[in-house]
This record gives sequence, structure tokens and C-alpha cells, in this order.
Amino acid sequence: MAYRVTFIPGDGTGPEIADATKRVLDATGVDFDWDVQEAGVDIMAEAGTPLPQATIDSILTNKIGIKGPITTPVGTGFRSVNVALRKICDLYACVRPCKYYEGVRTRYRDVDLVLIRENTEDLYAGIEFEADTPDNLKLLEFLKEANPDAHFGAHTGISIKPISVEATERIVRYAFEYARDNGRTQVTAVHKANIMKFTDGLFLATATEVAKDYPDIAFEERIVDNMCMQLVQKPELYDVIVLPNLYGDVLSDLCAGLVGGLGVAPGANIGTNAALFEPTHGSAPKYAGLNKVNPMAMMLSGVMMLKYLKEDEAAALMESSIADIIREGKSVTYDMKPDRNDPTAIGTAEVATAIIERMKEKGA
Repeated sequence: MAYRVTFIPGDGTGPEIADATKRVLDATGVDFDWDVQEAGVDIMAEAGTPLPQATIDSILTNKIGIKGPITTPVGTGFRSVNVALRKICDLYACVRPCKYYEGVRTRYRDVDLVLIRENTEDLYAGIEFEADTPDNLKLLEFLKEANPDAHFGAHTGISIKPISVEATERIVRYAFEYARDNGRTQVTAVHKANIMKFTDGLFLATATEVAKDYPDIAFEERIVDNMCMQLVQKPELYDVIVLPNLYGDVLSDLCAGLVGGLGVAPGANIGTNAALFEPTHGSAPKYAGLNKVNPMAMMLSGVMMLKYLKEDEAAALMESSIADIIREGKSVTYDMKPDRNDPTAIGTAEVATAIIERMKEKGA
């Protein structure tokens, strides 16, 4: 039976890396029925929205999807399509593995950790406004009374940070279940509870309580700034890291840097209604159509999707073939060469061809 999977090419360089990924997934021998849907700036002029209802319906119906990167304008324009999808489909867990592959240019070697980020709350809930209306000014006066030492002006921007017991318990429990299911032995909760006692304090207290249900998994906590230092100094000490939304976004890029950059950083957004797999990096529109960008982050996201589908043999074949190509360093894009101007660097489509050939050699 074929897996019916929503396939969103994305925009910018998304369609190129998405096509390369689809070719490799098809070559694993797993039977996919691709339901191609659009999202992003390329469809906005035609559909009047960067996220058509048909795309949402497809994900909710198929309950699994894979997507290329999508452009989000900075400062103006529509809010992030990725954030909208997470909210609409209740994709509450953002899972981002950071694993060293031999051959990647990095000073770190012994890194194999997973960040699990809460996706629905925190400052990314988007509850913000400028205190320039009568009602908002009343709130501003209340905030001044609550914090008389703060310097609030008439044009102060205000952002509200909701953290709930329900969402925190759900994400922390997901992290512990992930650890159990994947043979991992430790979960670290990251917070700033020493300063934000009601929000991050609640996150930490809830995580500590949930941890009692998993005596077989070691539990510890770290303040977020200390966690950044620890990851740079000794990332090998960490296994599964669970974080509120904002910290998870920041630290996932930090951890990607440890293992060679966003070009090898896969991701998944998993929830009660669906699972959506995507690379961590952006759409890099200036490189669109040049057959130049590294497709491996989306391919490794495809590996995550295969594992989610319990197609473990295909997942192992695809990941080991990608690892072979990285280690050998011949059939890779410019960003994975010691010299980024190396004329032997190949294109996006050619990387897919090299990985498919390696899978065939291994018996795909």
C-alpha cells in the first residue's frame, strides 16, 4: 500500500531541493503517493494567500507531509507560513536532531543530540501590540504600576509570553517518550526560571513533575544562557533537550552550527493531527534556479519521515548513503567543500543522483 503524503515544494530554492529529496525517497523502494500542494510567496499572487486552504486540508487529511523551505518577509508582509501550519494542525513538537557526519567541516566530532521545542506558546504565539490606543495605554499604565522601575514610553511595543501547564506537560512528556523510543538516556529542560518566575518557572516545575514518571531516563535542567555555553564547550554531554518555543528556535541553530550548519540540519513538526517534515534552513531565494544549494537537510528530514512511518530499513539505507557521500566529499555541493570555490562541487540534482547510485550499490 502506498503512503499518501502531502508534498509542498516551497519557494525560492525549495522546489529544487524538494525534487531532489523526492527522487531519493522514491529510490528507497518505499511506495509513496505524492499529493502535491503549494504554499509560499510563489502561490500568493494566484491564491491571494501564501497558505491555501487546499494545502491545509491535504495535510489534515493525509496526516503526514514533507515540505521545502518557504520565504517569510522580515518586518512586513504575512506572518510565517510555518508558524501558521503549526497552529492550524496543532504541530506542538518541533524535533530537530543535530548529528555529526564524518566529512562535515566542523571542530566538533562527538555530537548526537536532539532538540525538542514546544511549538504553540511562548513569545511566538504572536500576542503583541504597540501601546498607542486608549485601551492599550491602560494596559501600559498597569504595567508601569507593576514595574515602576521600567521605562515605558507611549510607543512601547508589548509582547505577551503565555506558558501553560498543559502545553508544557505535553512537550516534556513527548521528549521523554522520544528518549525511550530512540534508546536515549537523558532529558535536559532549558529555561530562564531565575528571572521569569511565572512563565519559565512554570515550565521548569512542570517538567520536573513529569520527569518523575520516567525513572529510567535521567533528568536535569539548565538555565538557557548557561546551556548555550555548555553546548559550545561540551555538547557530547547532552542527549535530548526540551525547550520553550523561543529558546528552541535559537538553540537549534546553535546546535546546527556545531555539526556543520543548516545544510545538514533536518526537522519535523509533529502533533495530534499530523506530522510535517522540513529542513531547518530558509529558502535562499537569491540562489533559486541555480541548481547550487545543498539538499541534504531536506533529505535527512525525509529520513526522519521514513522512521516516523516505521520504514526503518529504508531510513537506515537512505541515511547511511547520505553519510557515505558526505564522508567521501566528492559528490557534494560547494558549501560542503573545504574550499567553497572548489570547481569539483556539484549541483543539487547531481547530489540526489549520487545518493541514489549509492543506495543501488547497497541493494535498494
